[in-house]
Amino acid sequence: MEVVCLQEEAFYKLFDKVVEHVEQNRKDQPRKWIDGDEAMSILNITSKTTLQKLRDEGKIRFSKPQPRIIVYDRNSINEYLESKAHETF
Repeated sequence: MEVVCLQEEAFYKLFDKVVEHVEQNRKDQPRKWIDGDEAMSILNITSKTTLQKLRDEGKIRFSKPQPRIIVYDRNSINEYLESKAHETF
């Protein structure tokens, strides 16, 4: 095993670059699980009842990590929208 010594300034520059790289990669990938407001925005609906209906009918996936918290699977929402898409002529 080899030990590498860095000056303090070089260490912090390297550390900042690593943090910047990690943050950039995190921003590029949207979150898999989203809240109801974001789900309604993607679906272009304004009614929580409509969102609940989609959930109850099994048209979009959801998870309840806690009793009063419901999150929605972004991929299932996109799949639902694709299933309703009409092809152009």
